[in-house]
Amino acid sequence: MNKMAKIYDAFNFLSKLSFRRVANLLKLLSSYYYSKATGKSKHWGKPFSISFEPTTTCNLQCPECPSGLRVFSRPTGNLNKEFFQKTIDEIYRELIYLIFYFQGEPYINPDFLDMVKYAAGKKLYTITSTNGHFLNDENAKKTVESGLDRLIISLDGTTQEVYESYRRGGNLEKVLEGTRNIVKWKKALKSSKPIVFFQFLVVKPNEHQIEDIKSLAGEMGVDGVLFKTAQIYNYKTGNPLIPTIDKYSRYRKNADGTYSIKNKLANSCWKMWHSNVITWDGRVVPCCFDKDAKYVMGELNENSFYDIWDNDNYAAFRNAISKGRDKIDMCKNCTEGTKVWL
Repeated sequence: MNKMAKIYDAFNFLSKLSFRRVANLLKLLSSYYYSKATGKSKHWGKPFSISFEPTTTCNLQCPECPSGLRVFSRPTGNLNKEFFQKTIDEIYRELIYLIFYFQGEPYINPDFLDMVKYAAGKKLYTITSTNGHFLNDENAKKTVESGLDRLIISLDGTTQEVYESYRRGGNLEKVLEGTRNIVKWKKALKSSKPIVFFQFLVVKPNEHQIEDIKSLAGEMGVDGVLFKTAQIYNYKTGNPLIPTIDKYSRYRKNADGTYSIKNKLANSCWKMWHSNVITWDGRVVPCCFDKDAKYVMGELNENSFYDIWDNDNYAAFRNAISKGRDKIDMCKNCTEGTKVWL
């Protein structure tokens, strides 16, 4: 991120804080470190970060994405605006981060930017991730006007051939045009928001373009580049997507030619204390790695959010994480959760 954008983003985030939100964060931190030190799961406070799923639908067909492959084992659909607003009204006082992304392409939901605007009105730091194909001039203007704080545009190649090797069905020029539209409207509306990132998912077919994406971001007036490691489902015997640059790979090649995940899966997970995911149809799941919503902690059409957050089912799941994270399916391909990120 460039220096001025970093300074603005920091002050913008701090402007979202309140005494109630900071006090809640301290409760979460103290209970997390107590649980980590003692091995006994204790939880105090409410989540400060939640992901909402605007939709499960996507226009692309990326090879390691359930949405792109159309292989969900759960219902698909769009998040209802009234349901979203009702839930936000319940939880916004302790909340800081609101991530508009789980599966699918957020801009496919016709009410997506209305929901962003509603959340921004509650002084929440709002983030979304998009494949960039729906950032036409009208949507770009509405995006800036919505108050969105951070916009992540997935751009996994700087030439069409490399880009579409992963973003199958995608059009690189359309994404670049959408990026130009956002940058244009930020200037026209004299807005420092949203902070715009290119996200580059590093895989073997595009790893030679790492320096190229940095240059492209600078040329287009994007605030920075995020490099992301790829989660690969069938990695044990090797996969053509596993990068050769070790720092960008989640997997280690063993002496016998097989691969294993680098993460040692310590029996602690900060995410279980501070965040979770709400699917489009109101299921509360503990983590973004639970793409098929296998571990449902509760459903919002039956209980309030905080009743679910504090229920016995959730307590048992946090306890299971503390006793044997490697025995939980969704954790086995995880590289996150063991550090505290604020």
